[in-house]
Amino acid sequence: MNEIKHIAIRDLAAAPDNPFKVTMDAEMEQLIESISENGVITPIIAREAENGKYEIISGHRRKFACEYLGLKTVPAIVRDLDRNEAVIALVDSNLQRERLLPSEKAFAYKLKLGALAAQGKRTDLTCGQVGHKSRDTLSETESGRQIQRYIRLTYLIPELQQKVDEGRIAFTPAVELSYLTPQEQQMLLSEMEYADCTPSLSQAIRLHKLSQDGRLSSDVIYAVMSEQKPNQKEQIRFRSEDLRKYFPKSYTEKDIRDDILKLLETRQKKRQREAR
Repeated sequence: MNEIKHIAIRDLAAAPDNPFKVTMDAEMEQLIESISENGVITPIIAREAENGKYEIISGHRRKFACEYLGLKTVPAIVRDLDRNEAVIALVDSNLQRERLLPSEKAFAYKLKLGALAAQGKRTDLTCGQVGHKSRDTLSETESGRQIQRYIRLTYLIPELQQKVDEGRIAFTPAVELSYLTPQEQQMLLSEMEYADCTPSLSQAIRLHKLSQDGRLSSDVIYAVMSEQKPNQKEQIRFRSEDLRKYFPKSYTEKDIRDDILKLLETRQKKRQREAR
């Protein structure tokens, strides 16, 4: 029965391990405007929690928008679901959204996979017939192989996951990098930040192979990442700490870069005058 209740927002809690982020972005601003003008059109889906409150299954973003608008209650439908059923419903309702971060999909598939396994259902993600059966269970749009690749992203350290979400590391290289140990990933991150670069697919594959062979060290990572990529322009790099001592502490990296360019322009003009 889909009876709609009006539940106090203070009695609604986020689902444990919810992999979907709630942020104040353009879509949230549109949602806030819509609720402000029309109210909550689609009720939140929740289940009763052990403490007498309610756990959100679908509607974390709507709750945020209502809180932002200062509303005290929100329409909701309470479903009788156990923990695993709630997890599956949570993932399925959010995977329908148009814009999802790679890390959100990664942790969502991993969460649903665990819930299905706890229910005793087959969760094979191999190719072939078994894979297609699992694909139908986990996703209506993506193959078992692609789901496997998304789940690999959960093995990246948080800093690299963020770079994938920001589009600074492409999806396929990120999958290869997920096979590096956390310590190796940390060394790679340090080199990426120092050299202001990201690994190409071929570099990521090589790093994966070197890690498998037990031959990946900070020196090896430096050597691989220092190789010039196709169409890559030669760059001159400085360590941030080598430059900061010449500038006020309040300066950002952009401030430092702008000042350096101004000084170089002034020097160039001076040389041009002296050459006349």
